[in-house]
Amino acid sequence: MTPSSTNKTLIETVSRLSDSESLKGLFHQHQEGNPLPSGDALSEIIQLARGILFPGYYGQSSVNRHTLPYHIGIDLERMHKLLFQQIMAGLCFADEDCDDDKDCTDDNCLQKKAREITNQLIERLPEIRKILATDIEAAYNGDPAAVNFGEIISCYPVIKALVNYRIAHELHVLGVPLIPRLISELAHSETGIDIHPAASIGNHFTIDHGTGVVIGATCIIGDNVKLYQGVTLGALSFPLDENGNPIKGIPRHPILEDNVIVYSNATILGRITIGKGCVIGANIWITENVAPNTKIYKSFRDNSTNLNGYGI
Repeated sequence: MTPSSTNKTLIETVSRLSDSESLKGLFHQHQEGNPLPSGDALSEIIQLARGILFPGYYGQSSVNRHTLPYHIGIDLERMHKLLFQQIMAGLCFADEDCDDDKDCTDDNCLQKKAREITNQLIERLPEIRKILATDIEAAYNGDPAAVNFGEIISCYPVIKALVNYRIAHELHVLGVPLIPRLISELAHSETGIDIHPAASIGNHFTIDHGTGVVIGATCIIGDNVKLYQGVTLGALSFPLDENGNPIKGIPRHPILEDNVIVYSNATILGRITIGKGCVIGANIWITENVAPNTKIYKSFRDNSTNLNGYGI
């Protein structure tokens, strides 16, 4: 291939790749001074959060009770700065008219909104730690192999995933676009646990082993719920509107009431309710409501599904 033909190929390919029709929905026009949210910055925010929430287990290893306020203060200040920048980037991502240089005196100013959201998230960290403490307790009580809380915090993927989820969920509730999903996907990549930030999860929640668990956006999970690896809390086929397009934003994932246990590789689909105290056995497919205190399992002896009992 001659240099002239190479240049022609490059020019034609650039033209095709730059064609507006081929880029529909695939191109985000960069606003000067307002870059997209950064995966590296969000990863640092999560590492800082883990060190703040569980000092001594993450972050500065030399921390002690005398230096604790200093270390938390340094990390919190850094987290606040990064979080403000990323929330601002997320708000600008969702606002085509974003302009960081315009007068910032009105209530719609994105800088003001980003700072308010950042402050609100920082103020909620003590409550996030409280509910994470219940998750750690649930993991410890639910696993006879666990030696102490420190082992749970240091080693168990569910706690790493739940730190991301609990922070991402708060940001979702505060109306931050894009950032919550990015934080959830960081946990998904790290642990294999996929929890949508819009899902609602109560206290004392745990996932044993964790790999392959999927929890959909409109899931509602009560208190004292335990899942095992491979569980899917998903949706059935989307209903379509009159034009044949999927209807977004409707409740489409399961509700798990308090004290439910779901064993490995069970699949629960649709807007159904699994009642209080239910036990769902492994490798079960469920698309209908389950009454409270029901036990559903697969009997390998006769390959049948049984209620209110355990297979041998």
